Amino acid sequence: MRKQNPTSKAVLGVGDKLGAGDSYLVMDVLPSELRETAFEKLREEVKWCKMLHRGGEVPRLVAVEGEVQEDGSFPVYRHPADESPRLSPFSPTVSLIREEVQKVLKHPVNHVLIQHYRSGKDYISEHSDKTIDVVRGSNIVNVSLGAQRSMTLRTKRDRQPQQQESNPDGSAPREIQRIPLPHNSMFVMGLETNAKWLHGINHDNRPLKIKSDGEQYNGGERISLTFRLIGTFLTADEKLIYGQGAKGKTRADARPVISGTDEAVKLIHAFGEENQCSDFDWDAAYGEGSDVLHFLGV
Repeated sequence: MRKQNPTSKAVLGVGDKLGAGDSYLVMDVLPSELRETAFEKLREEVKWCKMLHRGGEVPRLVAVEGEVQEDGSFPVYRHPADESPRLSPFSPTVSLIREEVQKVLKHPVNHVLIQHYRSGKDYISEHSDKTIDVVRGSNIVNVSLGAQRSMTLRTKRDRQPQQQESNPDGSAPREIQRIPLPHNSMFVMGLETNAKWLHGINHDNRPLKIKSDGEQYNGGERISLTFRLIGTFLTADEKLIYGQGAKGKTRADARPVISGTDEAVKLIHAFGEENQCSDFDWDAAYGEGSDVLHFLGV
């Protein structure tokens, strides 16, 4: 019988080399008063909604907030979804969390995707963040509040050394890192890690009573805030798009948004390539820009 190679699966944390080495974990990111109140305040303040992908509801509640400019323009982060939630201005508690995040990062963030994992059954599949709109050279941040869940990092299939013995199915072993994310922690992910590793929050269907105290927080509920520095913008009426990820790179060159069409298919294909390829060519895939906003029916 052919022997299967063991897959490396390390449980890592503060001070460890995470992903490609440009990522790290920060504990106690929020001051004590905010740490104690943030979870409940977010549940009350945030405009939670359901998000659809390919006609199905994603297994968590979501919301989007961001920095609205004087002319009403606001940052847009595009990823595979039928239609993204409408962006709201930063709410009071999110604004306070944002300030603490920027102190650590040493660069601004202007957009946040907020996700409510209602129990261990809620999850997000392994993926790479889509970077057409993420300012190049910036970091992506995930702040965790509530019940502890674990982030899984897994190398992409095309990144495995060819000389390694393959698994029985012909695939090469993939390196896996598991990073517990307790209440009031912040995972900072560099874009090199995003390029070469997938990340996700897997199911945790164990009975609540056998989980640790940190995992049982508030019945297993977790809120995550993914902050990004976005370089693509929509005008206040959401009719025009411009910036890094659009065809018109400045406000003066803003162009009408597109929904569906062959352009949407092209962008979805590029998103898929970014998920699969560790040597993804950003300039070839995204450099020209795309004015697609929604992907319903694609």
